[in-house]
Formats: sequence, structure tokens, C-alpha cells
Amino acid sequence: MSNIYHQAKFLLSCPSLKGCPEDQGYEVVFAGRSNAGKSSAINTITLQKKLAKVSRTPGRTQHLVFFELDENHRLVDLPGYGYAKVPEHIKQQWQKDMGEYFAQRQCLVGAVLVMDARRPLTKFDQMMLDWCVGANLPTQIILTKSDKLKKGAAKNSLLKVKREVEQYPYVDVQLFSSLKKQGLEALGLRLDTFFGYVS
Repeated sequence: MSNIYHQAKFLLSCPSLKGCPEDQGYEVVFAGRSNAGKSSAINTITLQKKLAKVSRTPGRTQHLVFFELDENHRLVDLPGYGYAKVPEHIKQQWQKDMGEYFAQRQCLVGAVLVMDARRPLTKFDQMMLDWCVGANLPTQIILTKSDKLKKGAAKNSLLKVKREVEQYPYVDVQLFSSLKKQGLEALGLRLDTFFGYVS
């Protein structure tokens, strides 16, 4: 796994697609349900405790947050989805923006779809996965908080999701724990393939 992720730094945060960086270079998005562990996963892969803001309050991230690895490579923390207390007009705007982002963003080369291992594949997860597949985007599903499940239950969750997504091309699934660093190397290697660091 490349060590380029360790030099990640905050680039910008924007409330809509209008504020995104120029559509050039290479981007990998981290997407997931509110409180699924997106920010923690980004902090784990970059070995930085406070790069992405972690909140115990679901729905806290309402902006697209861009982290620069170098001038041509970025990680993007997308707004969390599926949280009931977010106003309806914000939900609708989020859905419109994300649909456009996946359909039009030419520099997008991969997606990490973050799901809580205890509650995987909600309808919102499926919607996000459909966007990724529709954009022919290689996707890594990480089942986070796997340390909160017993070994057998975690394996069953993994097998269940693998069965559900086996018809999709370029979609892989793995267990992940930010606390235990489980799955860190596997995620890093998949990011390497997204960015073209390995073939």
C-alpha cells in the first residue's frame, strides 16, 4: 500500500457542486450512511486522528470535503445520507447533487462505500451503490465497526453482502475496523488500484 495517504491534507469544504475543485486529476469518494464511520475510515487510512472531523451526531457532515494527497490526487468525504432529522429540502438537494456528481465528475476513479457491519445495505446504501455501478465506478464496500460483532456474526454479515452484490462488476467487500485497524492494508491496496499506483 502506498504511503501517499499519510500526507493527506485538508483542501476545501463546499456545500454544493459549484465549489468543487476543477474536474481534473483523480478522485476517490468515501460515501456512507450518517454515522457509519466514513470520517473514521479516512483518518485510519491516512494515519491522522483529526483530518476528517468525527462526530457522534449523525448527519453532521453536510458538505463535500476534499483532502489533497498531491496536486493530482484527492480523497472526498461526501455528506452522510439517510439521517431522519435532516430537513427534507436538504435531503432532496443532496440526492440531486450526488446524482450529478457521480454522473458528471470526470476525475472520479473509485468509490469506498462505507456500511456499518451491523446494518449493511440499507435502501440508501443500495441507491449509492446503483450510482457507482451506473457510473462504471470501481467500488470497495467496507463493513465498518466489525469489532463490535463476534467473529461468526461479522463473517455472516460479510457473506451476506457479498451475495447481494455478486452480480455487480468491480465491486469488492471487506470487513473493516478503525479501532482495531482491521482491513487497513486491504483498503489501502484497493485505493492504490483506483489511483493507478498498481495495475
